[in-house]
Amino acid sequence: MSISGILPYIQIGLSLLLIGGILLQRSEAGLGSAFGADGGGAGNFERRGAEKTMFRITVIIGILFVISAFVALVLG
Repeated sequence: MSISGILPYIQIGLSLLLIGGILLQRSEAGLGSAFGADGGGAGNFERRGAEKTMFRITVIIGILFVISAFVALVLG
């Protein structure tokens, strides 16, 4: 089986992992702070331990998903 035949399955798997990783992360700031509202000092926090690891894994999965999308674009 060629890479173009297995690539959709890879993208589906990566997208499910990415959705799960995003949903499992803790949200310190609400929607208001995204638009500049003061959240009472909740805007600055540092990830530690498992939360930091989960964040890094989610970023890596996101990068792999983007790479697979570019590969599908080039092969398609």
